[in-house]
Amino acid sequence: MGASEMRVYGGVTGADRKTERRAQLVEAGLDLLGGTEGDQLTVRRVCGRAGLTPRYFYESFADRDELVAAVHEHVVQTIATRALAAVEAAGPAAEAKIRAGLAELVRAVAEDRRHGRVLFSVTLTDPLLARRRVESSRFFARLLSGQARQSYGVPDTPELGLVAQFMVGGLAQTLSAWLSGALPLSEAELVAGCVEIFTAIADRKAPPPSG
Repeated sequence: MGASEMRVYGGVTGADRKTERRAQLVEAGLDLLGGTEGDQLTVRRVCGRAGLTPRYFYESFADRDELVAAVHEHVVQTIATRALAAVEAAGPAAEAKIRAGLAELVRAVAEDRRHGRVLFSVTLTDPLLARRRVESSRFFARLLSGQARQSYGVPDTPELGLVAQFMVGGLAQTLSAWLSGALPLSEAELVAGCVEIFTAIADRKAPPPSG
């Protein structure tokens, strides 16, 4: 057996077991970072929650910060994948795409509030998490700009970037307030309000029809 090969136990390779352990640690990290008690994430706590020894933690992560980054990335990718799939399935109408994307995003944070806390909670002040949130805001703004170009034919200009950043930032604050209970709205009411705002801005920025 070469150095690059892994032994197989019970039909599962060593690489597969490592992947499974990493996923366990990320899920445990999400529990602790996105829990109702705020950031309780330490190496000892996450290993206890995952039922793994520190040896297996350091198999996948150099330190706590690497796990925090992995948890945040997991949340961003989960929500982005769900929202984009909903947009693609919504058909060609621009407003239908806006409604589908926002509804799926709200549903994602409502179904698993850990996701919303990791992305938006003001009680999580970890410096690394703050930097990652800036990066994810830019990522979602790029996605929004791409949808605006595709659905409305809006040209790729600095003004589009400004509007996208403004909308993403406003939506993040709105979801943060809703998750904390400061906005006493149902999920359907929240989605309807956000769709109205997003559609109004999109219609205002869309180029006039030709002809």
